[in-house]
Amino acid sequence: MGKPDAEGHGPADGLPGLPPEWGRVVVPDDASALAAEAAQIRRELRRATRLPGGRRALGLPLLVLLVAVLTTLAGLLVVTWPRANRGNDRPTPAPYSPPAPLAGRALPALDLVDASQAPVPLRGLLPAMIILVDGCPCPARVADALAAAPTGVSVVTVTGERTVPAGPTTQRQARALADPAGGLRSFLGQPARPGAVTALFVDRAGIVTRVLPDLGTIETYRQDLAALAS
Repeated sequence: MGKPDAEGHGPADGLPGLPPEWGRVVVPDDASALAAEAAQIRRELRRATRLPGGRRALGLPLLVLLVAVLTTLAGLLVVTWPRANRGNDRPTPAPYSPPAPLAGRALPALDLVDASQAPVPLRGLLPAMIILVDGCPCPARVADALAAAPTGVSVVTVTGERTVPAGPTTQRQARALADPAGGLRSFLGQPARPGAVTALFVDRAGIVTRVLPDLGTIETYRQDLAALAS
């Protein structure tokens, strides 16, 4: 059993001060000595849980615990949930969409102007290889196209300026036109690029057969010219 103090009111040390109304408190050396008291306490707890008031008394702490757990989980979700717009995130750029293919489409009825500012219906020159020289005059490329073009196929150069310089009249030359309104560029959907020469091939029915964003050597389009003549 426990060791009482000098007055016989409990152990000499090891316990804090207890209220006097508790009376004499003896701490046993062997915990099995309290088995009877523990069994009685368990019976009283079971009896309390069978009563309506007991269920309410036990239900309230469980409810508080449940609310605490749910609050913690909600906080974790807020912290870890991926956000679409964070402060340091950049908006996703729209994907680049190249111009729609023009092959198989009809050339619009555009009226361009010649060196005398007279209107010239572009569809009246078909079949034709139309070369846009607003990005580069590139006379050597135009000369190559003239040399490769079969009889009956026009070679037309188009500039974006309002006037067309007059060319020599002693040799074959391309039909030089101006497109100050930019209608042909708008149809192509491709802006002029410095140093680049754009060409399109249009058959006698007015259908675009091919577009070359940057005109290369004759061998890259010789067959297209031959197809226009057939």
